Amino acid sequence: MMSYQKRVDLAGSEKSLPPGCERIGDVDSSSLISVTVVLRRKGNQPAVVPGTIQRLSRQQFAEEMGADPKDLAEVERFAHHSHLTVAEASLDKRRVVLRGTAENLSKTFGTSLSNYKNTNTDQIFRGRSGTLQIAEELKDIVIAVLGLDNRRAAYAHFIKSNASPSAGTFSPPNLAAIYNFPQGLDGTGQTIGIIELGGGYTTADLQTFFSGIGVAVPSVTAVSVDGGTNTPGGDADGEVELDIQVSGAIAPRASIAVYFAPNTDQGFIDAITDAVHDTARKPSVVSISWGGPEDQWAAQSRTALDAALQDAAVLGVTVTVAAGDNGSTDGVTDGKLHVDFPASSTFALACGGTTLTANGNQIASETVWNETASSEGATGGGVSTVFALPSYQQNAGVPANPNTSFVGRGVPDVSGNADPVTGYQVVVDGQNIVVGGTSAVAPLWAGLIALLNQSLGTPVGLLQPKLYALGETGFNDITIGNNDDSNLGFYSAKAGWDACTGLGSPNGAAILAALSNTGSSSSSTATAAGKYK
Repeated sequence: MMSYQKRVDLAGSEKSLPPGCERIGDVDSSSLISVTVVLRRKGNQPAVVPGTIQRLSRQQFAEEMGADPKDLAEVERFAHHSHLTVAEASLDKRRVVLRGTAENLSKTFGTSLSNYKNTNTDQIFRGRSGTLQIAEELKDIVIAVLGLDNRRAAYAHFIKSNASPSAGTFSPPNLAAIYNFPQGLDGTGQTIGIIELGGGYTTADLQTFFSGIGVAVPSVTAVSVDGGTNTPGGDADGEVELDIQVSGAIAPRASIAVYFAPNTDQGFIDAITDAVHDTARKPSVVSISWGGPEDQWAAQSRTALDAALQDAAVLGVTVTVAAGDNGSTDGVTDGKLHVDFPASSTFALACGGTTLTANGNQIASETVWNETASSEGATGGGVSTVFALPSYQQNAGVPANPNTSFVGRGVPDVSGNADPVTGYQVVVDGQNIVVGGTSAVAPLWAGLIALLNQSLGTPVGLLQPKLYALGETGFNDITIGNNDDSNLGFYSAKAGWDACTGLGSPNGAAILAALSNTGSSSSSTATAAGKYK
């Protein structure tokens, strides 16, 4: 019989309060809170690594890489012992949702909860600092405990422009033509998942936009995660509408599932997990336009989110992620270089930004997006200090991080037009506006991937190993500009991959032809260490 008396620190759970936070009161001890407990993989399988074998079906995944039923039962016993309710338990998602009072959850996980106000952002949140504790019996089972702290986890990477919708800006179909997306495809049979942490869309906006480009409104479904809903009327509407309109314009016959979740690490991770494991809608590509500086995430949250992206790779789901709009510092003012997460995950197709001009459907010039001089952003990019250099970047020439000398994961992988001055013509809250940011590039690539999947007849899955193997084929190489936003001297574009625009902007038809010719679309996207090698 387990006693659950001895407690140990939960590795990676340490949190500190953001600068400028002031305590404003106690959390109501009787208030009910739901927490997400993330479990290890069955057999404590090590992390998934890129490979070239057949991906796993959902049934195979559940059998081989889900949670162990014994681990789940142990967590349920612990919950009963701690007088917590098990609100959800999923072997596939390796997730148990526990519900209890703030007082009981604080006692259970060895922490103190208070209400805080961030004076820099005016956000009021329930927060904690220090390390969580768990029963010793769970120390090898539990990866993360999420939801005790509900501070903001991420920011939308879009920028509204002052440019006129006709002054050197583009509709998404314009960009599809300029980037030579394959013709005769419309995304039929595909589902594009979109992760949103706030805001919403209106049917009227979608009807106005899609009628303006001459196509029917795609099938769009709002999916609630952790109580998140389609709630138009706020600043984040620009993000939501942009994501739907760009991806839907590229692949108008694809279904679009928008997963709305609270803007917390729990909400973000649960939304990705739900999208990847959605057996009803089965998205083949998921677009994420939210993120934050990599080293400002608690280690357990990074690990749990990265594990959700690993699941996507194994299941053949491509995940496109915006690389950020605040240059090589990612908006951090400590005089150091930072990359954005989750774009820095090995399993994310990280999408950087360019400034594009065109003559008709031909590229006239394309450079690194950097408008920091006019306070209109710059593409994120750089070298991770957390994630190791992946095998697919071994020959890409990723430099050592200048601050740490660590040769880590290079960001981004690919790019596309993102400068708000040359931005995307969309409809938001009844207005025709122009929007830029790497937020636009993630759904642009998601739309392209839906077309690739339709043509190839199978999902491309973890696309990075295939793209890096193409070399110059399939890309418009960007060799001019930099994403230095604070006079630190990093980073500059060059021939081949660079930490501003990755491999470059897409030549969609060439990418499809290369994937078709190599037959790489039918090969695996990922494998696990050990017996999966």
